[in-house]
Amino acid sequence: MLKFTLKSFFVVLFALGLTAAHGQIATPKYSNEFLNIGIGARALGMGNVQAALADDATAGYWNPAGLLRMQNRYNVALMHSELFAGIAKNDYGSFAMNLDSTSALAVSVIRLGVDDIADTRRLQNEFGYIQYDSIRFFSVADYAFLLSYAKKSNLIKGLQLGANAKIIYRNVGEFANAWGFGIDAGAQLQRGTWQFGLMAKDITTTFTAWTHNVEALEEAYLQTGNDLPENTAELTLPRLVVGVGKTFNFTDKLRALIATDVDFTFDGKRNVLLKSDVVSIDPHVGLEIAYANTVFVRGGINNYQKTRNFNGGTNKRMQPNFGVGLKTNGLNIDLALSRINDSESNTVAGSNISSVIVSLGYAFN
Repeated sequence: MLKFTLKSFFVVLFALGLTAAHGQIATPKYSNEFLNIGIGARALGMGNVQAALADDATAGYWNPAGLLRMQNRYNVALMHSELFAGIAKNDYGSFAMNLDSTSALAVSVIRLGVDDIADTRRLQNEFGYIQYDSIRFFSVADYAFLLSYAKKSNLIKGLQLGANAKIIYRNVGEFANAWGFGIDAGAQLQRGTWQFGLMAKDITTTFTAWTHNVEALEEAYLQTGNDLPENTAELTLPRLVVGVGKTFNFTDKLRALIATDVDFTFDGKRNVLLKSDVVSIDPHVGLEIAYANTVFVRGGINNYQKTRNFNGGTNKRMQPNFGVGLKTNGLNIDLALSRINDSESNTVAGSNISSVIVSLGYAFN
């Protein structure tokens, strides 16, 4: 039983945080991928389409250039979502403000974590008896702290520029932690009913250094026949997001906004629509219907993938997303529902697992 619990413990440990331990700098695929899940119920309900659309405090995450489109001087955004039937919690908070008519500033915090993971290494005492009171619990969590700045261009009318400086902290209980730093840059341009956006993430390649607590891990690793991990470092390669959106005004109160973002990644072949060894291209689309700029209905499609089934064939699937929103007196309340997998592979005990995202925003002067 001790062997089983130890193996289960390290499966969770490695799946949620530890990198390959070879004492060298690596550029793994999906490095710091928690930063690409997305934040805000409006965005997630539209399939993560925001590069050209972000215009509130969440722009500090999606495209800092959008901070200049805030209608009020101060803007607060909060989000809570639960992934994988509530196992993982994804939380976000941001405060943004216009410094003057040509510049804006925002501070954002993101946390994605799994809490109350059982540490069963001491479940059996030296006499072979099980002692449940010896079980300890720990958390695995990823944090990001973003400082965003936006400025209007003096060269091109309507062009807005922005940048993020981000600090990353990743923690695996007492067993390992990592610190990282990176820079993002973005731009937005609006022409009539058309909106354009460009977001370059990790333009300097984000450096993340891991430190392992070897003393805490030594006994368990020796019992399971594994090599002790070494301190490592990894680089997150740049990601480019190109966005475009168009607004259709049907009446004075009814309008529709349709948009698309296309992600370009350069960390190897990914399971997306268009892929190669050099670059992978992942498009996603979103729609928002608004009535009197008060009631919103949203939908989006993203996460195109091919999966293998038990018959040896392949299935194509995409992730549908839905959302609703209400805006009144500066207060935004948004709700989104996102299927994180298809019905075949997204079933636990006969129930489909969906991610529920709740967002609150408040704008004031």
